[in-house]
Amino acid sequence: MKVPLLPQAVQLISKYKNHPAAVANETLFSVITFATTVTLSNGIPIESVSKMLGHTSIRTTQIYAKVAEHKLSEDMQNLKLKIASSQR
Repeated sequence: MKVPLLPQAVQLISKYKNHPAAVANETLFSVITFATTVTLSNGIPIESVSKMLGHTSIRTTQIYAKVAEHKLSEDMQNLKLKIASSQR
């Protein structure tokens, strides 16, 4: 599967592709932050993140994806607004 990449992502991949930890772990980056800091924190559904990471199961994605407190608060605020607007 091919996933279109943002120019910033291509730059990061180029920058870190030869990092010793990334080479040793056979990963693109030396640390795992993409799922949390780039995608989930910006409202991308975990199902899409799972596909982007090449996982066959969302459970695998959940290992790496941590829900940030501010994202949880933001999601709850959005839910409150939706409920309030539907009750009008």
